[in-house]
Amino acid sequence: MVNEERIVDIEIKLARQEDLVDTLNQTVFRQQQKIDELEKLCTALARHLREIREAASERGPANDKPPHY
Repeated sequence: MVNEERIVDIEIKLARQEDLVDTLNQTVFRQQQKIDELEKLCTALARHLREIREAASERGPANDKPPHY
């Protein structure tokens, strides 16, 4: 009986480890999806800022002080 109890304990531990690995895998997958989403957002924001700067530089300096200052 002792051997059978050890085998049952090992099977229980293995089942728990498999469940934990599956849970961790799902967590890593969701994190990677979020990272990909955030990278796309950062790229879009950088592009938008670049476009704003280019548009502002084409209009000329807007915040320059008048010559009499």
